[in-house]
Amino acid sequence: MSDLSADLFAGHRRSNWIRLRTITTVRWIAVFGQVTALLVAHLFFDLQLNYGLCYLAVGISVLANLIAAYIFPENKLLSEAENAGMLLFDLLQLCFLLFLTGGLNNPFSILVVGPVTISAATLTVRSTITLATVAIILVGLMVQFHLPLRTVEGFILRIPDIFLYGNLAGIVIAILFSSIYSRRVVSEMSSMSEALAATQMALAREQKLTDLGGVVAAAAHELGTPLATIKLASAELMEELTEQPDLHEDAALIREQADRCRDILRSMGRAGKNDLQLRRAPLLTLIEEAAEPHLNRGKSLRFSEDITQSSEGGVPIVLRRPEIIHGLRNLVQNAVDFAHENVWVETDWTQNHITVRIMDDGKGYPPHLIGRIGNPFVRNRRSDKDRKQRPGYEGMGLGLFIAKTLLERTGAQLSFANGSDAFAGSNEKYAKRGAIVEVSWLREKLEVGDGFEQPSAQNPIISH
Repeated sequence: MSDLSADLFAGHRRSNWIRLRTITTVRWIAVFGQVTALLVAHLFFDLQLNYGLCYLAVGISVLANLIAAYIFPENKLLSEAENAGMLLFDLLQLCFLLFLTGGLNNPFSILVVGPVTISAATLTVRSTITLATVAIILVGLMVQFHLPLRTVEGFILRIPDIFLYGNLAGIVIAILFSSIYSRRVVSEMSSMSEALAATQMALAREQKLTDLGGVVAAAAHELGTPLATIKLASAELMEELTEQPDLHEDAALIREQADRCRDILRSMGRAGKNDLQLRRAPLLTLIEEAAEPHLNRGKSLRFSEDITQSSEGGVPIVLRRPEIIHGLRNLVQNAVDFAHENVWVETDWTQNHITVRIMDDGKGYPPHLIGRIGNPFVRNRRSDKDRKQRPGYEGMGLGLFIAKTLLERTGAQLSFANGSDAFAGSNEKYAKRGAIVEVSWLREKLEVGDGFEQPSAQNPIISH
């Protein structure tokens, strides 16, 4: 995922998303605007310009569009170099028109910002810096080098030098600000889009696993009776064939294979039988199910309930929702990844709220990133010691983002902090001093109501 985030920030992927038709359409609009401005200047203000060269500059844009439409299909996706070349051409054409029409005395000089802003939103940083540099150099040259705006009486239209240099400073600042602003906004949108796609994939995977577990559990339930019948019949055959060793051995093999089939179905259906037979479960059972893949990773996971609060409202019974399971699993995985030895998972509930806290004895979250935890592609520089402890791991923040997104879809509120357990005994080797994640729901949004329909005791028959 590190290469993906780097591509998103640098613009390598976005630069291949622009169609040729989009560029040519925008250029046709620019051509229409330029011709209109020239006609207004000639017919209404009677400005004395070199209209031949002006219309030649506009004609070059028209010719470029016609050639592009003739050579390439309209749905062609432009490469990075082609996009940069298109924008550079538009920038040079616009600056040439401004040179012919008064330079920075022309109020349309602010349009120089346009190509650079588009580059910042779609192309790489290198291409954007190149275009911005060219634009700033050309704008700076136009302060001194340009053809003046003349009226029919021969008067030169120009603004005072203080405003001229003010325009120069304003355009340069606009180029820099709009480039940085566009880059940040578009990169944020792209990374968020990629992260949401990863969230949807994670949820779809969890849903498929849940559905598959239900199917396996149904198969195990339905095949249980015939397997029991085969085992009983083979046992009776074994008793009757004691004097025929060959047939007795075959009957014993049948019974052995029936037991093997039963064991296989039992192991396959263990993850899914609860989803079919018991669609709801106590909160702690659900949490243990979410943490199950991380129980044997060399860290001690401790589950507990806050007895002082749990007496209010009874033990919460919740649905086994894939969002909750996968979200809590990601939080537990993050705690196990960074814990020194221990991870604590505490459940607490009142009459109105349900809370799950996941704590570890690691170093905790970097203080400067706590406010950004839960955003996608948030990375922290790792020390050499961290790389030795967890080789090959490069966290992108996607795990916490996916967990936060999925849990918030169920109505949860998440908070991230660092802390220590002030009530830990002195005999504990490591206090709860690392990262703390608190997930809180309104009880009515998570708990199964009285009107929940109980699943039938008989599983539906699976048809072929």
